[in-house]
Amino acid sequence: MSAKAISEQTGKEFLYKHICTSAAVQNRFRYASVTAETDWDRLTQEHPWLLTERLVIKPDQLIKRRGKLGLVGINLDLQGVQEWFKARLMRETTVGKAKGVLKNFLIEPFVEHPQEEEFYVCIYATREGDHVLFHHEGGVEVGDVDTKAERLLVAVDEKLSEERVMEKLLTHVPDEKKEVLASFIVGLFNLYEDLYFTYLEINPIVVTKDGVYVLDMAAKIDATAEYICKAKWGDVEFPPPFGREAYPEEAYIADLDAKSGASLKLTLLNPRGRIWTMVAGGGASVVYSDTICDLGGVDELANYGEYSGAPSEQQTYDYAKTILSLMTREKHIQGKVLIIGGSIANFTNVAATFKGIVRAIKDYQGPLKEHEVTIFVRRGGPNYQEGLRVMGEVGKTTGIPIHVFGTETHMTAIVGMALGHRPIPNQPPMDAHTANFLLNASNSAMTPATTRTASFSEPRTSSDVNPAKKSKAGLPADSLHSILWPLKNMVTGDWKGNTEAQASSGCSGAKPTTLFRKQTKAIVWGMQTRAVQGMMDFDYVCSRDDPSVAAMVYPFTGDHKQKFYWGHKEILVPVYKNMADAMKKHPEVDVLISFASLRSAFDSTMEVMQYPQIHTIAIIAEGIPEAQTRKIIKMADEKGVTIIGPATVGGIKPGCFKIGNTGGMLDNILASKLYRPGSVAYVSRSGGMSNELNNIISRTTDGVYEGVAIGGDRYPGSTFMDHVLRYQDTPGVKMIIVLGEIGGTEEYKICQGIREGRITKPVVCWCIGTCATMFASEVQFGHAGACANQASETAVAKNQALRDAGAYVPKSFDELGDVVKTVYDELVANGTVIPAQEVPPPTVPMDYSWARELGLIRKPASFMTSICDERGQELIYAGMPITEVFKEEMGLGGVLGLLWFQRRLPRYACQFIEMCLMVTADHGPAVSGAHNTIVCARAGKDLISCLTSGLLTIGDRFGGALDAAAKQFSKAFDSGMLPMEFVNKMKKDGKLIMGIGHRVKSINNPDMRVQILKDYVKQNFPSTQLLDYALDVEKITTSKKPNLILNVDGFIGVAFVDLLRTCGGFTRDEADEFVEIGALNGIFVLGRSMGFIGHYLDQKRLKQGLYRHPWDDISYVLPEHMSM
Repeated sequence: MSAKAISEQTGKEFLYKHICTSAAVQNRFRYASVTAETDWDRLTQEHPWLLTERLVIKPDQLIKRRGKLGLVGINLDLQGVQEWFKARLMRETTVGKAKGVLKNFLIEPFVEHPQEEEFYVCIYATREGDHVLFHHEGGVEVGDVDTKAERLLVAVDEKLSEERVMEKLLTHVPDEKKEVLASFIVGLFNLYEDLYFTYLEINPIVVTKDGVYVLDMAAKIDATAEYICKAKWGDVEFPPPFGREAYPEEAYIADLDAKSGASLKLTLLNPRGRIWTMVAGGGASVVYSDTICDLGGVDELANYGEYSGAPSEQQTYDYAKTILSLMTREKHIQGKVLIIGGSIANFTNVAATFKGIVRAIKDYQGPLKEHEVTIFVRRGGPNYQEGLRVMGEVGKTTGIPIHVFGTETHMTAIVGMALGHRPIPNQPPMDAHTANFLLNASNSAMTPATTRTASFSEPRTSSDVNPAKKSKAGLPADSLHSILWPLKNMVTGDWKGNTEAQASSGCSGAKPTTLFRKQTKAIVWGMQTRAVQGMMDFDYVCSRDDPSVAAMVYPFTGDHKQKFYWGHKEILVPVYKNMADAMKKHPEVDVLISFASLRSAFDSTMEVMQYPQIHTIAIIAEGIPEAQTRKIIKMADEKGVTIIGPATVGGIKPGCFKIGNTGGMLDNILASKLYRPGSVAYVSRSGGMSNELNNIISRTTDGVYEGVAIGGDRYPGSTFMDHVLRYQDTPGVKMIIVLGEIGGTEEYKICQGIREGRITKPVVCWCIGTCATMFASEVQFGHAGACANQASETAVAKNQALRDAGAYVPKSFDELGDVVKTVYDELVANGTVIPAQEVPPPTVPMDYSWARELGLIRKPASFMTSICDERGQELIYAGMPITEVFKEEMGLGGVLGLLWFQRRLPRYACQFIEMCLMVTADHGPAVSGAHNTIVCARAGKDLISCLTSGLLTIGDRFGGALDAAAKQFSKAFDSGMLPMEFVNKMKKDGKLIMGIGHRVKSINNPDMRVQILKDYVKQNFPSTQLLDYALDVEKITTSKKPNLILNVDGFIGVAFVDLLRTCGGFTRDEADEFVEIGALNGIFVLGRSMGFIGHYLDQKRLKQGLYRHPWDDISYVLPEHMSM
């Protein structure tokens, strides 16, 4: 969501810090927050004015009208404040329908003043600009300020001047206070804009001879602007609405949401409730809550929440386990139900998200059975069949009753099943699998048509171009009597005045009625290859002559070509670094689809609108600050550009064009018959719900003509009415469906259009969010705009107004499909719609990656690995998650054991490996490997080249004796050869004994590295048979020459064989295999790499120049005849 309420203390802190005005703002930062944990002695030390001044105390918990509720203590000394505070602390209080406990209080200096010095000021945002309200009488008895206050609209991008404030707002203010108030209001407005407030009310504001006092304040800020305002805001805490506690689980999910590109929301309504939901999609989550409340479950509804935007398996697991943890803390006498629902996803891989949920169910299977939890699942979208399969499978394996349904079942039907209002089918019918769409399923031998008429409905007469007959023409008055809900008029307030003030029903710019044609070309901003491929596959099944995507723009790479499929063949699409080049080279493009991030969407959209060839822009990003969106809308109106979004999946015109991921993957495109036009056009806010409408319309009518999801933000770039009027003026559209939503007043324009005769085609409409009026406290739903600020913005009020105006309004979303079918059948019966013969679409090959995801194909892997897996949420070493590696403190030796030997080695073995790495790390600059590294470094080469130069010297003569020593000693020991026999044989064969001998060290000058390792091995290894054998060989060799000692290479080699053979983790064959394949030399390579890197860094740090070997260290021995 965007607009979030802040505490009064936070709001005043913002004001005192950042307001810029010539008015003297008094009592700056003179406030103190108190709770049950407050230390009053410390508080008075931090705020000494508490001891000397008269005070005011009040709860700071988003409570409206505190004065009228007797929740303000006025003109008290500190002792009086403490007594007032203790009397009310933790006391349950009812405010409206909400019951809550008073916990947080604010103390401020009491400002003594007469009533005439109190004023009221409020600033709030609307689509067309910001309204400034002012009334010359403020305070508790201010009354209905909407009707009494002076009002001034500051349009988007306009500035507010003191002269305008005095002229329009301060007409009833004494002259001596006008200048001060005007300066303060202008400063307040600038603060409101700079800090991205969406609502700011001060009542009262007191103006005395000393200056301005801000007494009571309420405010909301646009939380999506945090990336802009973080420096000024600091860390903002958003308190919950009064009557609802702030739970740590909500904060946990909010933190997950902030760290994810997906959307994760959770609000706890009644933690003891028996009905829990885990719904995918912002719109769908509201629909499920509506249906639960409609069926009498409002008192048992435990939570509201949603997950959407393609969360990963791990993110879904974290979300699901939080829900399951909460619902299994207290038992319910009737058991509990969990509704895992959702609309038909556009791009979320349902199987991946369901695998996360399944993991959570397995983890909580004990508590779920103990609490008698029954689970109902309904979902559709990419790979949903696999998701439903694994969900059904976990029900069978765990014994938890899980009922699973797909797109063949109405979205909210599972709610009726869960609440006992409808039977649970034994074997629900299953829709065709994705694989069935690989081949044409039609029995017709007809070749798919390359072109079609504009509409699936045959054109009737030329009169279709003009407005059709009056709404409901030809429909008997009682035809919908059994379906439609006879509500009484529940609209409060005068909506007409509000809508007229906002805008007329027409567009202000020269915007086209037809946004998309079969020849429409688009540029896609962003490297969204999956979405582009989806658009091309749609184009292909629609029998377009060529792809709809002409080019892509991606500022983070140079110009290049990107490969895509067009049917069976591969094509190249140009990608440009900057927009200007793309526009210049593709003048035929008139649509831009922007996948820019929320941070860059504003700038890129404003840039695009500078090109007159662009008529339509779809903005996919969610979370664009509302102030920026309003600037986009203003420029779009000036330029005649239609904006779809922000926060949308886009729109679709069957047979012509689709935006990005709209309509889901190809199986859903085909199942919902979106490859050819029908007669029904719709407009929705939600992307997921628009796909659900595709499903409903395809099952109840001849299909979709066009559908648009305008987006869930408070200020969508285009409105319901914009698109309804387009559909009204489009001959191929025979009926219109509007899926409205709680919040805003756009639906009332449709009422007005129907009443005035501007809209004459049948309109089926339902506004979701009817449950909001049943909740005791305010709930912010998944969409930013889904929040009612007044009675007329509630879904119930809007549904009734639409019904009264003549629209077809069902009783609930559950019955929307029935109403659509009834209206459509009547249109067919009276000849308005003549369904055309179905024509099969051309087949499109499935992408290899997706076919493999669905398990439809297999191919041999190019290579295999068994030590590491990085594909999941967490890196795994030989089956062990990286978090476990750190938790167990396995160290470098333990990691090496996992990656080299696929074993969790004993701790003594891990320590021995680390000791080996330490003792082999370096042996001075004179050895060949270090020498090579140094020479290479001084030649100016890079780290990798220098390291490689040193490593290339490792072999039998330098450092590579570990494997050879291990093999020689093992072979001799295993054959039963005595140490003396072994020495004599090697001498007879003329071979060196690997691991024996040192250029510097001897029996009299032992190598301390060997001594350290020997002491450790003797103390910790269970057996050292091969080491003992090597030491016996050393006694023989040193008796002949004192420097023929067992060197560090030899020692590590034989000790490692003892380790592999006796630690209990390997068979004898496995231990021998590791020696044979060179694992032991790896110890020296890894250890000595540390030293080589050290020498490289040392030479660079010392800034040593190019090395040239001195002549006096070279013996020149040329042949004698050559020297002559």
